This record gives sequence, structure tokens and C-alpha cells, in this order.
Amino acid sequence: MKKISFYLKKYWYLYLLALFCLFIYEFLDMVSPQVTQRIIDDVITDGQVSLLPWLILMLIIVGVGRVAAGYVREFTFDKTSFRVASDIRKHLFGHIQGLSVDYFDKMNTGEIMSRVKDDVDKIQGAFGYIGMLFLQVVIHTVMILWCMWRISPFLTIFPLVALPLCATIAIVMERKLDKVYEEISDEDADMNTVAEENLAGVRVVKAFAREKFEIGKFLKHNKRFYDLNMKQSKVWIKYNPIMQMMTKLLIVVALLLGGLKVINGEMTLGGLGAFLEYCANAVWPMEMLGWLSNELASAFASKKKLDKIYAETAKIKDPEKKADDLTDNFEFKDLEFKNVSFSIDNKKILDNVSFKLVNGKTLGIMGATGSGKTTIINMLLRFYDPEEGQILLNGMDIREMPLAVVRKNASVVMQDVFLFSDTIDENIRLGNKDSITKDEISEALTKACASDFVGKLDEGTETVIGERGVGLSGGQKQRISMARAFAKHAPVLVLDDSTSALDMETEHEVQENLSELKNATKIIIAHRISAVRHADEIIVLEEGKISERGNHEKLLGEKGYYYKTYMAQYGDVLKQLENVN
Repeated sequence: MKKISFYLKKYWYLYLLALFCLFIYEFLDMVSPQVTQRIIDDVITDGQVSLLPWLILMLIIVGVGRVAAGYVREFTFDKTSFRVASDIRKHLFGHIQGLSVDYFDKMNTGEIMSRVKDDVDKIQGAFGYIGMLFLQVVIHTVMILWCMWRISPFLTIFPLVALPLCATIAIVMERKLDKVYEEISDEDADMNTVAEENLAGVRVVKAFAREKFEIGKFLKHNKRFYDLNMKQSKVWIKYNPIMQMMTKLLIVVALLLGGLKVINGEMTLGGLGAFLEYCANAVWPMEMLGWLSNELASAFASKKKLDKIYAETAKIKDPEKKADDLTDNFEFKDLEFKNVSFSIDNKKILDNVSFKLVNGKTLGIMGATGSGKTTIINMLLRFYDPEEGQILLNGMDIREMPLAVVRKNASVVMQDVFLFSDTIDENIRLGNKDSITKDEISEALTKACASDFVGKLDEGTETVIGERGVGLSGGQKQRISMARAFAKHAPVLVLDDSTSALDMETEHEVQENLSELKNATKIIIAHRISAVRHADEIIVLEEGKISERGNHEKLLGEKGYYYKTYMAQYGDVLKQLENVN
């Protein structure tokens, strides 16, 4: 996060205006007791009734002036703080978007959302209303002590003693609350995560009748959140009554001692009235110190949390020196994995994987769950970099190429389909929002065998689908995801188990449409033999290593994993054919 001074410099003119209005507001606040003193001493005591209309007019002017200055002051502080919060959120979200995938592997969504929303809100308060009140407390206290000193230096000694005592109590309380605020913020993030996961997976929860368990899990976090807030409240009620008692005693002491000075002729009755008015006005800053210190401590704790996010750096980023000949017109020729190895938490995911895919050819990838198939796609998109070996595009290491060029050359249908809560049209345009035409969308839907069910929707492609595609079947979501990939027209089309939710008839039709893409380079990851059998080369992964490779006929002849999978899927059919013959 940028330093506080950055935002103060950026919006200095607005803060200067707000500060000027704050001074005017406080100055007029100090004038009001002076007018009261004149009314008591000159009008009531001395009988100068002719001054009363002017003094009343002065009170009206002071009142109107305070309202106007207060309005401009508060509006300007609020407007500026909203701008600062908007800037922080923009920079924070941009920074988060620039982080590598491995950051999101270790961070949960609820915590990130708490940082973007709740913590920025607290910092906004420090730049706005809370910061304004803090400045007002300082300016108000200095002005009011000066005015009180002018009336009676002796009586001013008591507030001079009371104010440091209240400040000390506020600092002690703030130190005790600082740790509690951090715990509350962490628990708030955890509770948000539990709620977000539960709501996102509500169908799974209901399908397994886990409502009571999920409610219990949420209530456990809710109870801890309650306990932490009660801990905060106990600290508050322990110290806050002491400050309130001190401020009330201050007025009583001033009244008693000031009354004696009036009786002894050392002070006018109007002077005592003005002093008591000042004294009453000195009370609220002392009462606000504790609350303000809490809010500022909370904002400081939030800033530290944001600083932790800003301290994160992207492991995957553009090379410092980009190749001069790489442009938007980059022409794909071939892709090669050259002795690629990759581990996560000391667990080998890929081990010395090598293959080459030439433009226009199709590569099939098979293997058991967890064998590293999807990791190959993650490496191709440069979500992760290999520990050993190279991934080459047109003979160039993708680590030496701009990320935009690498990712623009691949159009991926992910295994875990994600659709945004938007229209079908906008979801399909995701790959190239500004240039994809209506005709291309229609063509992409046809290739994905999705045009029939989309056409039956009331609003067609303008139909808004729910969060993550809720309301659509698994097969429908997969077909929209495929249409999105087709519409991008990237040189390499990657299908990661993209037909698993389709019925056999629809899958066959999709496979026929894919086979017609003669000039497209395809990587097909699948568990079904039917999806990869026509590939130019098929590789089989076992525990991150290539155990088999070749075309369909060659792999059947080797009698390995591929053959066993083929027999498991088609064995019954083959037996029936043998029986018929």
C-alpha cells in the first residue's frame, strides 16, 4: 500500500479546504461563550439592553456560520476519503490480479474479500470521518484551553491535569484493544470464508444432508467472533467509565471553585458562565479519545494486513527484457515440452516430461486421476514455471515471452467450468470481448452443440445465468465453456476432460465438429478413449511420467494402461460383436 503521505499530497487541496472549514467551525464555537459572557455581564448585570439585539444577531451569525462550515468540512472529508478508498481498492485489486496462481492456492476467498472490503473501509474512516474527528479534538482542545486560560488561569489548571490523565487511559486501552482488533479481523475473514463456501456449495450440502453440520461449523466461528467482541467490550467498559467520571468531576470542580471566585469578586458571573460553557465543551474530546484511538488502531491494523498483501510478489511475470519481434500477430508453429519437471510441496507432479506438438496436429493425454494431466495445461498457460526443463513456443522459452502472448495463443476449456454471473453472450465473448461478432458466437455455439438449448431460452444468448452457471446442467455449462474457447480462435485449443458431463450422442457430435477443425492445433485431455483415439499422438501419464506414447493402434498393441482402459470401456461391446460373429 502506498504511504499515507501519497494520498495527502494527491488530495492536498481538498484536505486544505476541509482543514480551513474545520478552523472556522472551531473558531465560531469559541466565540459563542464570549457572546454568552457579554449577555450576562453587560445586558443582565449592567442593564445595557440596547446591546441585546446585536448579541442575539451575533449568536445567529455564529450558528449559521458553524452549520455552513461544518457542512463543507464534513462533506469534503467524506468525499476525499471515498476517493482515497477508491484508489486503494483499485490499486489493491490490480495488485491481487497480478499475483501468481500459487498465491491463490494458499489464500482463501473469504480472507481476500475481507481485505478488499472491510479493511479498506477502516482505512477510509481514518482518511475521513475518524481522521476529521481526531484533528477536531486536537484543534478544539488547544483553542478551548487557550480561551479558558484567558478567563481564569487558576481554573484552567484542572482541565490541564484531567486531559493528560484521560489521554493516558486512552493509550492504555488502545494497546489492550490492538491485539483484540487483529483477532476480530482474522475471525471475520474466517467466518466469511465458511459462509462463502457454504453458499457456493449449497447444493452439495443439501444433497448430503449436511445442513446441521454446516450450521454448527458456522456457529463455532460465530461464537468466537462474539467472544472476541465481548472481550473488546469488557476492555471498553473497564476504562471508559473512568474517563466519564473525570469529565463530570471537572465541571463540578469548576463550578464550586469558580463560584467562590465570583463571590470574592475575582471573577464576573458572565466569566464563570463562559468558563463553564467552555468546560462542558472540553468534555466531549476527552470522551472521544478512547473511541478515536480504537478506530485509529483498527485502521492501522488493517493497513498492516494490506501491507502483507502488497508484500506478495508475482513469481510468474513478464520478462524484464521482452523479445522485440513478438507482436500481436505472433504466428504459432509448434509447442514443445522439453524434459519438464515440476513439484508442489516436495511432491513430484511432473517428472521429465517431453513431447512436441506441431501446428495443425492433435495431442491426446490420458492417465489416472492425479497423474499430472491438468498440470501440463497449467504449465502451458504459465500459471507455474518448471523446476527443470523448458516449455518452448516456436523454439522460444515461454519464460522469455510476454505473458499476454503466451496466454493469447491458447484457448482452454477447463475441467472445472467457471461461468460468470452475466449473459451467455458476455461469457462467450470473454476471450476477445471487443472483436467477437454475433455470427462468430452463433458459429461457436453450433460447434459446441449448444445452439439448440440456448435458442430455447426466453432471451437466447442474452439470458443472464446465475453465479457459476447455476440453473444450467453440467453438460450445458461445459458446452458454453467450449463455445467460449471456440470463439476465441486461438492457435492452440485445449480441452481438459471437457466432455465428461455430456451424453454419448452429444459427445460424438462434438467430436465430429472438432475433427472438422483441420487447421487447429489441439490438446485433448480425457478419460474416455473416444475423445483421444483419433489424435496424431497420445501420451499416457503415470505418477507424472510418460509411461506410454504413440497413436491409438500402437498403444493398443502395447497392452498397457491405454489398452486396459480401452477394454474397460469397450470390452463388453467387443464380446457382443464376437458372439454375433
